[in-house]
Amino acid sequence: MERDGSYLITQRRPSAVLPLLWEFPGGRVEPGETDAHALKREVLHRLGADIDCGKLISFVSHPYEHYIVDLFLYECRLLGAGIEPRAVHSYKWVTSAEFDQYPFTPADEASMNKLLGVT
Repeated sequence: MERDGSYLITQRRPSAVLPLLWEFPGGRVEPGETDAHALKREVLHRLGADIDCGKLISFVSHPYEHYIVDLFLYECRLLGAGIEPRAVHSYKWVTSAEFDQYPFTPADEASMNKLLGVT
């Protein structure tokens, strides 16, 4: 999600895999779900926020040691003003110039680099 030149990022919980790293909001797509529905469900669960999911802007497939993560980055619009860290450690609105101040998960870093045109 982008707002006034800033992007919403979330910090993983201390007990999560890749603890306290930052990522773009989202989560696993369940069987029978579209990417957009999964994104809406995950943002509501993790941040208590309703979103309108727009067009796909980036796709990255990133291999970890025991699995592969496919990340689809969508343009989204926040519906309403409320966000709260329900199932994340924290969240922030940051500009693309500030991305390097936050340690991202490897898959999200690859997605961020693609978004910024960095290879």
